[in-house]
This record gives sequence, C-alpha cells and structure tokens, in this order.
Amino acid sequence: MSFNSNFVWGAATAAYQIEGAASEDGKGLSVWDMCAHIPSFVKGNHTGDHACNHYYRYKEDVQLMKEIGLQAYRLSISWPRVLPDGTGRINEKGLDFYDRLIDELLENGITPYVTLFHWDYPHELFKKGGWLNPDSSDWFAEYTRVIADRLSDRVTNWFTQNEPQCYIGLGHSNGTHAPGLKLGQAEVLQATHNSLLAHGKAVQTLRQYSKQPCQIGYAPVGITSFPETETPENIEAARRHTFSITEPTFWMNTWYMDPVFLGHYPEDGLKVFEPWLPTIKPGDMETINQPLDFLGLNIYHGTPVKMGADSKPQLIGNHDGYPQTSMRWTVTPESLYWGPKFFYERYGAPIVITENGMANLDWVNLDKQVHDPQRIDYMHRYLQEYRRAATDGVDVKGYFYWSFMDNFEWAEGYNERFGLVHTDYRDGKRTIKDSGYWYRSVIQSNGESL
Repeated sequence: MSFNSNFVWGAATAAYQIEGAASEDGKGLSVWDMCAHIPSFVKGNHTGDHACNHYYRYKEDVQLMKEIGLQAYRLSISWPRVLPDGTGRINEKGLDFYDRLIDELLENGITPYVTLFHWDYPHELFKKGGWLNPDSSDWFAEYTRVIADRLSDRVTNWFTQNEPQCYIGLGHSNGTHAPGLKLGQAEVLQATHNSLLAHGKAVQTLRQYSKQPCQIGYAPVGITSFPETETPENIEAARRHTFSITEPTFWMNTWYMDPVFLGHYPEDGLKVFEPWLPTIKPGDMETINQPLDFLGLNIYHGTPVKMGADSKPQLIGNHDGYPQTSMRWTVTPESLYWGPKFFYERYGAPIVITENGMANLDWVNLDKQVHDPQRIDYMHRYLQEYRRAATDGVDVKGYFYWSFMDNFEWAEGYNERFGLVHTDYRDGKRTIKDSGYWYRSVIQSNGESL
C-alpha cells in the first residue's frame, strides 16, 4: 500500500549546520557563531565556520537531491545572513544566496519548504536581551517581512520555528546549546512566551505579505510516548503521558503547542509553573493562536508507557541491550505511529514529519561506497509505522528525512552523521550512501515498496 498521491517526500537541513561562509558576504554573527568559538562548548572545539560549504556548493548539492529523487527540501534561512544586525539594514548578498538556491531547487523540480528560524539567532539581538526582550517578537516579524517580500513569489510552504524545546530549553535553561544560558524558570518561561508571540506574528506577516497563497506550519519536537502493549489502558496512559505536565521542565509538548493550536496554556502546566508564569498581555494568546495548515513534528524516538496500578501512566525502562543509534537514542519505530496519531487527535492539524532519522557510524568503504544498512532498516521500520498511522486515518502530508547530508551536529560537532549523503570534511567530497539510493526507491513507489 502506498501513501496518498499528494504525499511529499523530502529531506531537511539547517543553515548553520551546512552553509559555512560564517563571516562572508556581509553575514552577521549568530549565537551559534559565538558559542562554537567558546573552548569546549562543542565537542572537539568544532565550529560551523565552514561546515559543508553549502554556500558555495549549493548547485552540486541540489543535483544530489535530484539524484536521490527528493520531491521537496526543507531548508532554513540564516536570520543574520540577511539582517546582520537582526533588524534594519538588509544584506543583499545574503538574500541573493537564498534567491539563487530557491531558483536552483525549482529548476530541478524540488519544492522548497522554508523554515524561518532554526536556532541561529542574531548575536546583535542577543546582546539586547534576545528572546527575553519584549520587542523580540516584533524583530522576528520584521525579519519575516523581509523574507516574504523577497521569496514568497516562489516559496509557498513555510515553517516559522524549529524545536522551541531545544533553542529555549537547551539554549536558555541548561545551557548546552547556544546561547549557552542557565536562566531561572521565570526567565525561561518569559523567553518561551516571547518566542510563541514571534511565531504568531510571523504567521500574520506571511498571511499579509505573501505574494501568493501559502501553507504555513510550525515544527516543535514531538515528544512521544507509546503503549508498552496495545491495550486500551496502556494506550490511554501513553496519550496522557504525551500531553501531561507534572514537573517544571522544558521537555514537554503542550506548553509549546496548546497556545498555538488551542489558544491557551494547558491547565496542568499553569499549576506547575504558577510561581514563575510570564507576563501575558491582553491579546497575546490571540496573536499566538493563528490558523495553521499543518503541524510539523520532529520525532526520532519515543518512550514506552503502561498504566500503573494507581491509574497513572508509568514509564517502562529500556530493556538490557536495547537497539540504539550512535547518539544513544533508542530505536522505537512505534513512535512514528503513536506520535502522529496522538497529536492529530488533539490538534486536528494535518501532520508533516519534519525530522526523523538516525546518527550512524558511516565511512567510505574500499569500494568507494557508503554502506549503511542500519539506517535503511531504521527508515524502513519507521516509515512502515508512519504508513500505518495514515491507514488508520491520520492526515499525513509528508516526510522529511533528517538530514540530507552529514553536517555540523550542534554541540556534537562533526562527530555524528545523520545524512543520506556522506560529507568528507577534509575536502568536502559528497558520496550518496546506500540509504540515499534506498530512499529513492521508496519515493519512486510512493511508499508501496515498504
């Protein structure tokens, strides 16, 4: 059985992870440029200064996308590349790059899906308080207007922000990602609220200024629980665990999603976070709650849950020797069934898997090929579960493998390889892996070969 005829098959990357040219052609600094140069912030003291040199090799990369058969490519815009100070002065050379990239994609039959913000916050705005500044949502709206004015004559599919759990939580709470802050709970929640406002204002800006009808989504982490066994009690436990807030942590779903899709913060979260709630002005929730065309979910793994004897969800520990990727993330294909199912039931928005993939220990073999059977098996298992969700009535619109090519994996540097294409960081040579060719066959059959 195949997916629907309008299902979209793609792959994804992010600007800082692949572009390089970190200080060229007028680009401003981002918080990742700042943090990557702090000793030991990134493993091996790696930086994204050169990354995959996609800024200069984008034509070659688009040809590789075409060879793999990608129908769509999810890219992000580097905010400080087009607005070096975050607001005000436009860097035409930066915009020209994205102009050329979009044109190259379209000329090769690949539909661009553009993410406005994938973590590379402008350093100049960080110095003004970043997401803590009450003007931060207006800064993001101004940036969105610049991109809409330039690209919306050709781009019709947008994502506002990628993984707020990471750039707020990891970046502002535990400090392992840029900008490397360890703020108090009240400040983290205020930054989150301002970021949600920025999302809403970006949607409003795109609706107002897009030069043609467009589709807009949002791409948080889809933190997924799944039933240990598929009994009604365990299914309910997994659903409740996916959407509950029981402790003051940033690693959850509803605080980032309920305002966007339902127009309010979740009641259990308001109780848990009551001592630290952000300033919520009249009209804020209406601004955040803008109509969206789909929900993007970044899902790599999930957590097994059963209903406890006390009628509360109970986490099940991983068994000894459980399958895992080189990132030590569990291999749990069930998460690509239950995640889309639970989120679709709660929010009613069509689902796009905006990231799913695995880090693997890949290298170029003696035969000059890259053999990665584990990745093929991983994708096969996960896509079968995603197709099961579609069969069971979940409105699924697309799948974007993470990532198109090996790249700078944030705090892990160049130590983890997620790509369908192998990158030799010494000379930049690209080699399509076996998984890339396998994925091509899946795309050609629209999933029927799974």
